[in-house]
Amino acid sequence: MREEILKKILIYAGGIFLLAFAISPFLWMMAVSFSTTHRFLVEGGFAFTWENYIGIFTQSQFMSYFGNSLIVAIAVSLVVSLFASFAGYAVSRMRFPGRIAIPLFVLAMSMFPQISIVGYLADIFGKMRLINTHFALILPYISWTVPLALWINMSYFSQIPLELDKAALVDGASRTKTLVRVILPIALPGIFSSFLLVFIACFNEFLFAVMLTSSPVAQTIPVGIASFSGLYGETSWGMVMAASFIASLPLIILTLIFQRYIVQGLAAGSVKG
Repeated sequence: MREEILKKILIYAGGIFLLAFAISPFLWMMAVSFSTTHRFLVEGGFAFTWENYIGIFTQSQFMSYFGNSLIVAIAVSLVVSLFASFAGYAVSRMRFPGRIAIPLFVLAMSMFPQISIVGYLADIFGKMRLINTHFALILPYISWTVPLALWINMSYFSQIPLELDKAALVDGASRTKTLVRVILPIALPGIFSSFLLVFIACFNEFLFAVMLTSSPVAQTIPVGIASFSGLYGETSWGMVMAASFIASLPLIILTLIFQRYIVQGLAAGSVKG
């Protein structure tokens, strides 16, 4: 009896600790965004203000940054989800020479650190006059996130019985019709989870964005937030936290609403049977 009570206490204590660990940075960010100074704990006294939020909408290109992030993240997520769905189906359910090597090669290519290729990309895109355009981010983001989406979709497709494909082919359906009419509706949770994870990765990416864009015309939220500085380079932490708070809300809302699909997609392939 005592062991059960102790076990429950430890479980609840661990859960509370993890919750506090995860939510405390968000609460601190929110507190600083509504304060006149980020040193209110040291200086004493919390003075509430809306000035930081007013400032990011009136004194900065915040909405331009936000719009660029949405455009790039949505475009990349759609293209990658479509490509990874077809590729995941082919690799996991069709038999052809080299089908095992393809995902391994794609995974190996994804292991190159971003910093090792961003200089070459900047040089190539500069010659192609793509610097400071949405395409300068969309193209490398697609290559960067395809391995993640491909492996999630492969794991999910592999859990769907092959008998469904055989039955559809016997009934006269083509491979494309089998995929679109039979397999994709079943695999939607996995595809949707890969879409969300790709969207979040692109929305938060910083290195490519800061190296391949130079003005609010194409800069995304992470780069825009990093540029919030005042006279003599002094950082306006209130505006930084206000912008970060607003930028985080869409991702938090998406995660809370669709967490079941994300977990279901990531868990696919972890259990056989």
